[in-house]
Amino acid sequence: MNISDLLASDAILPALKVQSKKQLLQELAVRAHAIARLPERRIFETLMEREKLGTTGVGAGIAIPHGRLTEANTISGVFARLETAIDYEAVDSQPVDLIFMLLAPENAGADHLKALARVSRLLRSTATCEKLRAAGSPEALYAILTAQNDAS
Repeated sequence: MNISDLLASDAILPALKVQSKKQLLQELAVRAHAIARLPERRIFETLMEREKLGTTGVGAGIAIPHGRLTEANTISGVFARLETAIDYEAVDSQPVDLIFMLLAPENAGADHLKALARVSRLLRSTATCEKLRAAGSPEALYAILTAQNDAS
């Protein structure tokens, strides 16, 4: 599974300004609605429900909010780089500035887990995260995120 299968080039938010986790998830829902044509409110509620189970802030400034929606037909993502890192209640208590949100169909099962694992592997690379933090444009961010499609 390649990142380009999960992330459209217009699903990049290169300098998102938010003050809180809730506001971040709302902004991600707005973008996901525009791209995937899923109900914005349902996306937001799904992401908030998942956060109640435990934080999706995985550490090192990274969060991977995700959820399943009956309305979704395919797995899709939105990537955001925050202008200023926010408290996300991450596992390492560090603020978060790189976010890769995933939405999957209710019955995606193993594919949803594979997508989460693929994103996690990508963002576990310190070098990749440094490049993402230094990139100047949405196009550069997309190129970095999708550059390793043939790897792993």
